[in-house]
Amino acid sequence: MRARAILILIVVLSTIYSCTKQAKNEVVIYVSEDQVFAEPILKDFEKDIGVGVKAVYDTEESKGTGLMNRLIAEKGNPRADVYWANEPIRAVILKEKGLSAPSISPNSDGIPLQFKDPEGYWTGFSARMRVFVVSGKGEVLTSILDYTNEKWKGKGVIANPMFGTTSIWAASLFTLWGDGKAKEFMNKIKENDIKLSSSNGESTTLVVNKEFDFGLVDSDDAVNAIRNEKPVKMVIPDQQEGGIGVLILPNAAVLMKGGPNPANGRKLIDYLLSKETERKLAFADCAQIPLHRGVKTPDDVNKIEEIKFMKIDYKAVAEKLIEIQPYLKEWAGY
Repeated sequence: MRARAILILIVVLSTIYSCTKQAKNEVVIYVSEDQVFAEPILKDFEKDIGVGVKAVYDTEESKGTGLMNRLIAEKGNPRADVYWANEPIRAVILKEKGLSAPSISPNSDGIPLQFKDPEGYWTGFSARMRVFVVSGKGEVLTSILDYTNEKWKGKGVIANPMFGTTSIWAASLFTLWGDGKAKEFMNKIKENDIKLSSSNGESTTLVVNKEFDFGLVDSDDAVNAIRNEKPVKMVIPDQQEGGIGVLILPNAAVLMKGGPNPANGRKLIDYLLSKETERKLAFADCAQIPLHRGVKTPDDVNKIEEIKFMKIDYKAVAEKLIEIQPYLKEWAGY
């Protein structure tokens, strides 16, 4: 009887050890980046590091907000180890809500300080930027201020600043210029009969179809239109002396507080922040810009060291984005 009890105990302990070992060999990640671009990176992580990945992707309908709300709802019982945000604002919010944990990766060395939290609560990698996609005479554009130039009256398009990366761009201008100058700029855009579209994708299509001469979109929209041999060019705005620079929107890797596999979460973050991951995302169709210097890129993807970028604090931008919602709603006619 005693021998049988010992045997049962051994089986139970073996099962517990097996389950524990299995848990240690996996990592759970919530991903706001498009699955088609993120999934190959995560599969390479599995193969190279030997840790299984359970990935949950945002739907196109609730891009970013769906997983963000899920992370907030799971605060009392965290299920994700890592969050791969497709821009840094949500990473800032997670820190403010006490949902993330610090994780300073050795692979963050060399990434400009602007693109990472000083305490390690998030680190940026592989970025997009806000550029002009142009057709016809639009290639002579040099600055976002051209949106207010009477020369371009009725010839430009911009996505609704209530949503997506255009909302972050608007909030960035408010933090950079102050409320007065930013509101004056936004109001002049309306006065110049600039078309309001539903998305960066629609803006790109309108320019491709020559319905408008130019539109401010994400760099991946512009690069992919060019790669598909559409009759457009890409212009990086505000690169001239005295210009404010272009808005850079990196991905952000976040370690979640209280996740089930923190050690493997850190391994995954190290992998995401590597130069090799940045190289892969540069050559993928998302055409993202490495934040490390010296990473090999295709000819149509700019290097971070060649770009004059907007000097902003993403924490301040996140706060301003909430503050200006009533103004943007009124501006957009809601």
